[in-house]
Amino acid sequence: MQNSCHVSLSTSGEDQILTIPHEFALSGTEVLLRKEGRRLIIEPIPVSSLLSLLTTLQDITDDFPNIAYPDRMT
Repeated sequence: MQNSCHVSLSTSGEDQILTIPHEFALSGTEVLLRKEGRRLIIEPIPVSSLLSLLTTLQDITDDFPNIAYPDRMT
């Protein structure tokens, strides 16, 4: 894969639109866009899952009380 290519910008209202060629396609649906001097830096935002979030939490060490449930109505 080459690391640069010439592309055109278009406009839609007040926004500029950059079409990213297939060989530069990013995964996901969101990116972080920042400006450094005259450069625009586009970084993909990784998709987070609930499981990946839960793995970052500390274990719960509290003792939870037993809960008595009332008899069910028949």
